[in-house]
Amino acid sequence: MSQAKHVAVLMGGWVSERPVSLNSGRACAAALEEAGYRVTPVDVGHDIAAVLERLRPDVAFNALHGRFGEDGAIQGLLEIMQIPYTHSGVLASAVAMNKEKAKGVFAAAGLPVANHRIVTRAEAARDHVMAPPYVLKPICEGSSFGVLIVREGANRPPEALSSAGWHYGEVLMAERFVAGQELTCAVINDSPTGIIEIVPVGYAFYDYDSKYLPGASRHELPARLKPKIYQNVQKLTLEAHRALGCRGVSRSDFRYDAEKDDLVILEVNTQPGMTGTSLVPELAAHQGMSFPELVSWMVEDASCDR
Repeated sequence: MSQAKHVAVLMGGWVSERPVSLNSGRACAAALEEAGYRVTPVDVGHDIAAVLERLRPDVAFNALHGRFGEDGAIQGLLEIMQIPYTHSGVLASAVAMNKEKAKGVFAAAGLPVANHRIVTRAEAARDHVMAPPYVLKPICEGSSFGVLIVREGANRPPEALSSAGWHYGEVLMAERFVAGQELTCAVINDSPTGIIEIVPVGYAFYDYDSKYLPGASRHELPARLKPKIYQNVQKLTLEAHRALGCRGVSRSDFRYDAEKDDLVILEVNTQPGMTGTSLVPELAAHQGMSFPELVSWMVEDASCDR
């Protein structure tokens, strides 16, 4: 019986997104216990292989975010240990985490993407690498860590690029800024969900704080879109999920400028947040799936060779 399954919920880690992952992991562990599973929360460290060898869970629920948890590394370890796990496999995770590689897959699949350049941090700090407005993104970070918007009329690149405290890597993507609505849509069980329009409250864009602080963003569900655009976003979400070879749950982010009818896909999150303010649980609830039902489906969907 599913109630007898032992689920190790992997959370924490040692990278920038550790606090978010701990929140996701605790929420998922509580929901899985409510659903009747035997749950062991695991704060992942460099000894994770030894910990898993001792626990030998039936399933590893991957609630890690960012590098090592979202980029194929932990997935590879779980494949080697033959422990079934949730979310996407090694290749899809690795490609989705790298913004340049993922964009190449999207473009090859015919999905709309914004023009971009790959630059070093030194280049981006020295002078504008494209005409403003544009966005600078670390090539392999999540949760909007290190994302900078260069507004129209800006005389210089952001000073943060020259800061000694910068720790988001030396390779950046400079991408044409698309004005308008911030949209997100998920895939659950190979089917697209509804669409949320994210409206930051008191923030210039949907950054780390507006993602995770209660009340820092407003979610319009369903998003205020014409039916044709709404259906197109859902179609593109499923196409992106399949183009990358994702499994389980994923979430795709878009920008849409209604004035110019300009829709672009930004990225696919193979390990979307599962906190109290997260988008995927809200999208699941909107279609009648409770949080315990969602995480239970993910556990039952878990496998190796993903």
